[in-house]
Amino acid sequence: MQSKYKVGLMRLNLWAAALLLVVLAYLSERLSSTLLLVLASVWLMVTASLLEMSHRRPATVPWQLLPSLLLAGLLVADPERYPLWLWVWPALLMLPQPGWMLALTCLLAGLTWWLLADLLGIEQTLFSGLVLLPLMLLGLARNRHLLPARSAARQRVRLVPGLPLWSGQQLISDLRREQARCRREGVHGELMLLRTSRRQLWPLAQDLCRLTHEFENCYRLDQCTLATLLLSRDDRQARERRQALLRGLRPSAKIRFASLSSIGSLEGMVERLERQQHDIQVEPESVHG
Repeated sequence: MQSKYKVGLMRLNLWAAALLLVVLAYLSERLSSTLLLVLASVWLMVTASLLEMSHRRPATVPWQLLPSLLLAGLLVADPERYPLWLWVWPALLMLPQPGWMLALTCLLAGLTWWLLADLLGIEQTLFSGLVLLPLMLLGLARNRHLLPARSAARQRVRLVPGLPLWSGQQLISDLRREQARCRREGVHGELMLLRTSRRQLWPLAQDLCRLTHEFENCYRLDQCTLATLLLSRDDRQARERRQALLRGLRPSAKIRFASLSSIGSLEGMVERLERQQHDIQVEPESVHG
């Protein structure tokens, strides 16, 4: 299934969940729980509206912090009406989130379980705890199991919606493909590296994406380094491309060019960029990393 269909289905599910919470808020008898349910429905509606087809939010952003707090608040504010919502905690643990968020979710789950003890009684409290604990462990295990797949997926998506800016991991794959293409078709390919300050990285990335062709991607290697693959018909056109890019880019950046046929490793070229003394350097064909 293509990504756009998955995003569309996810948006539909978010809207359905938001409407369900609106109905529950209408039926709620307590003002506190009504406000919490309305806030949760608004959050789901905003999330569904802002969901981008071309961009996935990184797992390090704790966007699920709000539903965790809302769930805890609902169980505390109206435990008699929503005790079954205690079993939502294991599902929240399966969502992509940083380690501190996992710890906070576990803490909130334990706190709300303890606060429901007076309502459930000692037997049901112990039984629910014995069932809830392994379910939460399964949720944590599922979260850890999907971590490598999520990390790989983040490496394959655009870093900024609307810009052809990709991760350094994607550059490694594209570099091998373009090297083979240059050998097969006889075109001239170059790797261009740019190193600047963290403050100027994103403005420079926007300029670089604007100046490159539609079929040329740009990459962010780290917080200070950008890269792009330049394709030309021959050496003369490659020199003209370099001059055009240098005229359009912002100053105060170290820049290094290297023919794709002379690149031994991306790491070696990045190290040479860091050590170079001049602002602009073009590697000769005989240089190997």
